[in-house]
Amino acid sequence: YQRAEGEAFNFSKVVNFGVAQTEGDFLVLLNNDVEIITVNWLEELLMYAQRKDVGAVGGKLYFPDRTIQHAGVILGLGAHRTAGHAHYGMSRQNLGYMGRLCYAQDMSAVTGACLMVAKAKFEEVGGFDPSFAVSLNDVDFCLKLRAKNYLNVFTPFCEAYHYESASRGDDLTGENARRYNEESAHFRKRYKEVLQKGDPYYNPNFTLDKSDFSLRME
Repeated sequence: YQRAEGEAFNFSKVVNFGVAQTEGDFLVLLNNDVEIITVNWLEELLMYAQRKDVGAVGGKLYFPDRTIQHAGVILGLGAHRTAGHAHYGMSRQNLGYMGRLCYAQDMSAVTGACLMVAKAKFEEVGGFDPSFAVSLNDVDFCLKLRAKNYLNVFTPFCEAYHYESASRGDDLTGENARRYNEESAHFRKRYKEVLQKGDPYYNPNFTLDKSDFSLRME
């Protein structure tokens, strides 16, 4: 995908362009800042992606210091009340809440940094939405799959390091922060009712301020 002069980076457009060039039955989205460390990672993803009732499948990603970067996405989690990663920042050796870092499970969404989906299902929901240029496009995509009654699956048996934002920088300052705030507002508006109902895979008695499944103290 070649951007026009002056055009801002748009991950959704890049993904959709890439998919249009493919001929296979299954797609793998894999960021250029991801390092796979599981030999049979494709088989682990395909194990679920080939099921008729499954939409997107994502793996377990670590920061370089071996803490959890991604283990599935929880709706409403985090300061922006959009979506956040379960068990974020926990040690790789941690089993997670009720052992959830050790077994495959349904989640509302998984990260697009390492994701497998059947091409037919990708096309069925219209691919990635370019109105989410950088942030939350993967969550939006997964929720479109969920709306079609597909399950989204996190599997800890596909593991990788994710050198997050190594290519494009973070979303904490300047133009990136402004864009992230706009996309967050766009997401909250689009999924207002979904967010109000809460994540069906997350106990409402847990806090949305932390990703460690601790109790909500209110």
